[in-house]
Amino acid sequence: MREFGPLVSLDRPAFIHDTVEIYGRNQIGEGVSIWPRVVMRAEMFENVIGPFSNLQDFVMVHVGDTCGTTVGAYCSITHRATLHGCRIGDNCLIGINATVMDGVEIGDNSIVAGHSIVTPGTVIPANSIVAGVPGKIMRSQDNFIANRMNALLYHRNGLAYARGEHRAWDGEQARLAFEEERRRVTQAYAERGNDTGEA
Repeated sequence: MREFGPLVSLDRPAFIHDTVEIYGRNQIGEGVSIWPRVVMRAEMFENVIGPFSNLQDFVMVHVGDTCGTTVGAYCSITHRATLHGCRIGDNCLIGINATVMDGVEIGDNSIVAGHSIVTPGTVIPANSIVAGVPGKIMRSQDNFIANRMNALLYHRNGLAYARGEHRAWDGEQARLAFEEERRRVTQAYAERGNDTGEA
């Protein structure tokens, strides 16, 4: 695990690639994986990445004019997405090349479709699917299971990469592990409190 500056807090992340660049005050939660060419900057405020979330290849995370960026637990910020001074709830997926701007709040269990731009100050309620330029709510849908599964698959992949293994999703053993993970996630979904979005 590579070292960063004194303001970067690492709470047992699963994997951080050697090409990742992190500057300023940033908190990286337990089980987080951060993939090639990710850049995080916090010249003021603070960026926080919640437990078991992932920042995929070429993601950019930066502070905004009034606050840092916060990503909740079990989120997938997918390839080339940009987060700028926004707040992402738990169990969210931000699609490939999407941009989420200053002051935006994305509610739990939501999806922002690839190439969308969510404009400054937009508030997206929980269980939404957002798409377009500017990003608008296309429909309401609880994406807890799919989004959490995606995050857990990346957690598994991150642990494998940390061991030098690059085929964690291949083969019968992986398929059986995914099925067991889905069973646990589905059970967590069934047991969570009404409308809380919590496992």
